[in-house]
Amino acid sequence: MVLTRDDLKDRLRRREIAPVYVLFGEETNLRDLAAKTISDLSFADGDFRDFNDTTFSLNTPGALGQALGAAQQLPMMASRRVIRVADVRVSATGFRDTITEADEPALSAYLADPSPHSVIIFVADELNGVRKMGKFLREKTVAVDFARLDDRQFAEWARSKFKEAGAEIDEPTLRLFLSRVDPGVRRLGNEIDKLAAAALPNRQITPELIDELVPNSREISNFDLTDHLVAGRGDKALASLKKILDDGGEPLALLGLISYNYRRLLMAKDMMDRGVPRAEVAKVAKLRYNDQEPFLASARRASLSKLTDAVTRIAATDLAIKTSIGGSGPMGARMQIELLVCELAAH
Repeated sequence: MVLTRDDLKDRLRRREIAPVYVLFGEETNLRDLAAKTISDLSFADGDFRDFNDTTFSLNTPGALGQALGAAQQLPMMASRRVIRVADVRVSATGFRDTITEADEPALSAYLADPSPHSVIIFVADELNGVRKMGKFLREKTVAVDFARLDDRQFAEWARSKFKEAGAEIDEPTLRLFLSRVDPGVRRLGNEIDKLAAAALPNRQITPELIDELVPNSREISNFDLTDHLVAGRGDKALASLKKILDDGGEPLALLGLISYNYRRLLMAKDMMDRGVPRAEVAKVAKLRYNDQEPFLASARRASLSKLTDAVTRIAATDLAIKTSIGGSGPMGARMQIELLVCELAAH
């Protein structure tokens, strides 16, 4: 059975704890928060949690068997055991899967008679719904899909988080805030915490505060990264990449922005080499006045061959992420874009 996050929230409000969960989906921050909430509710006051809350990574050989074995053990001075199984991957291609059909007999045996004293939480980085084991886990457990928030849900989540942070924000200012932040919960939460702290003591979030503190990550937040790459500043490029990803930037969306900037640089470089007037270059590259000088300086520093090669490498990385070559799920995508940044900075 597959639940939405709202379905799960309703069940947890009623303290209905299932014996086995599978949590998956793009909103990994909400997924991880749900795993923590389920774990917290599984224990009673006074339980010895340290003895009974265990995590197993499926990147370690034999970890699934160990996790199922731990779930069969009686809790030690607690009402339940909580077994978290991390790094679960059932990909579209099968590359680097950590649960395979070879695991089905052991899983089937446990799920047919789960321990009443344990809660197992499978935390999936990828759970393909077409592959056999993806279907199996969705059908045989309480599976919860943490799909990406749509614009309405994103706004509702932001309102609730501002309220939790003790800050006040009106609707026009909220719309300004949302227009500047990538649609990812982790980045959103970081920015809300920053604004709430800066709004003390009156707690009012203003447009001026947002202009001062919240970078416009939906537009060209990664141009510093592109500039470092063009200039060959590998250490700064990697540091910039890490910050963007740690702030909740999605690898594929970031790759799209890098591709967009490199293609604009390539067009600008070609036009500049042909003697096209600066105003025309800025118009074709869609540059605002304040962005023209740093952008065109980057174009002047780069060679046509380097920019052309970069566009080709970016396209190859896009294909690798979409086909799970070299790793699936968020971690695989992050690894691919980190490799790309290293390659671009070295050339």
